[in-house]
Amino acid sequence: MGVFYGRLPAMLLAAALLVTPAVAQEAGGDGRLTIGLSQYPGTLHPNIDAMAAKYYVLAMTNRPISHFDHNWEPACFLCKELPTLENGLVERETLPDGSEGLAITLEIHPEATWGDGTPVTTEDVAFTLEVGKHPQSGIANAEMYRRILELRVHDEKRFTLLTDRVTFQYNVFADLRLLPAHVERAIFEADPESYRNRTAFDADPTNPALAWGPYRIVEVTPGAEIALEPNPTWFGKPPAFDRIVVRAIENSAALEANLLSGSIDMIAGELGLDVDQALALEPRLRGNYKIDYTPGLVFEHIDLLLENPLLADRRVRQALLYAIDRQAISERLFGGKNPVADSNVSPLDWVHSKDIPHYDYDPEKAIALLEEAGWKELRSGVRHNAAGEALRLDFMTTAGNRSRELLQQVLQSQWREVGIDTIIRNETPRVFFGQTLDRRNFGALALFAWLSAPEQVPRSTLHSEEIPSEGNGWRGQNYTGFSDPVMDELLEEIERELDPKARQVLWQQLQQIYAEELPALPLFWRASPQVIPSWLEGVRPTGHMVSASMWVEEWRRAD
Repeated sequence: MGVFYGRLPAMLLAAALLVTPAVAQEAGGDGRLTIGLSQYPGTLHPNIDAMAAKYYVLAMTNRPISHFDHNWEPACFLCKELPTLENGLVERETLPDGSEGLAITLEIHPEATWGDGTPVTTEDVAFTLEVGKHPQSGIANAEMYRRILELRVHDEKRFTLLTDRVTFQYNVFADLRLLPAHVERAIFEADPESYRNRTAFDADPTNPALAWGPYRIVEVTPGAEIALEPNPTWFGKPPAFDRIVVRAIENSAALEANLLSGSIDMIAGELGLDVDQALALEPRLRGNYKIDYTPGLVFEHIDLLLENPLLADRRVRQALLYAIDRQAISERLFGGKNPVADSNVSPLDWVHSKDIPHYDYDPEKAIALLEEAGWKELRSGVRHNAAGEALRLDFMTTAGNRSRELLQQVLQSQWREVGIDTIIRNETPRVFFGQTLDRRNFGALALFAWLSAPEQVPRSTLHSEEIPSEGNGWRGQNYTGFSDPVMDELLEEIERELDPKARQVLWQQLQQIYAEELPALPLFWRASPQVIPSWLEGVRPTGHMVSASMWVEEWRRAD
């Protein structure tokens, strides 16, 4: 059997590097901005599902209480002042069982008002917590709500949350996006278990009462585009554009064509072109656009369904990674701008460790591991075990993403060289993210990316309590089904450790386990090219999970 040593298939490489001359046109009329995304949100509910397309839109309409800013530091978005142990708004408190929690006092911005004029108040906080704590509501980050033991209301704007533990990121409430109680309560109380399918955020998305940010949704074409206009009750800096249209174009070639034809003004880096596509497009822009290649915490990887018997053996998972020439792919497809990932922690994050297993391209090692695991017999180039089973795996990703589909073909070719067969079964992003991943129906391999925050503890993707199932209302994002008591304990310890040096040691242990066990195959740390028209100012990528649209009120047309 031949062994593939770092050469990309010639046909695929030629397709990746093809550049067709074209003339880029300046687009956009005064007061309007049209943004191209590669996905359409599966839901517009702030707290159901974790999909980047949704968060990109909601960053303009319904922001979290607090999150990370451009400097990778916690910052208020809905709160008046960021609570800290130092300013007295956070206090340690002994709980009834003798353990220690935190009493965190927050104040909603005094001028915060829903788009229909109803003030944003602690009633909304109480309702949001009620929904989040319901076992069948479908809320994505159920663990955050479980940790909030008590809500103490002081007045209409000020409240205290009592948490069940001390954690180092105690003042980041990225997943606490308030719901308007005066709109959603009746829908929720009518049938909590079907609430996720009846929420006004999807059934009545243009209701102005759903937004408190600088914009509100005024028009929706399901699966295609969302139009936004300024929210008259917004308390911050007035936004510059009279209308913003977020248009979903799930085929990346069509996304480029729409930019060059002037149908859209910009392509969002958060969900737009991959690096290879941006590099190929750049010579065709003729100076009318600028491309920002800000590196970030975007983890391109392949989730492995560990319940699949073919993937249960760690040696098979390691062989899959040894058989991929990730460095050659990074250099030849992505111009070296997507560095190879060794674990789920980025080198840009201060807790990244170099002292973990590395998987350089080694097809001979891959073959040895496969044979050691019992996959010794080759039939028509595919490995079989003693029971006659073929090492054949379903391989899924988002249909229409040209870069991912090309990457799929390269990986399929390299795995075939060591006797692993894959069957590509792709789906539209809405189905793939909204149903297949959530229900863990991807069969074997699922190629996608996680966007994270600085030093974000990966509890939702690695803790055994976060495995989605019908019994828990499909909560959690541990789609692989990874279950390891040592990992569970590490995740708990990291969150509770306030001393950075001690925490770094725990992070190293976490990365060691991840690299050895490989619940997912780490591929690259993706740059996120923002294709911005030369006439647009103020768009600043963060490099982490918070989209640039969180500061949309700073975007302006250049004079």
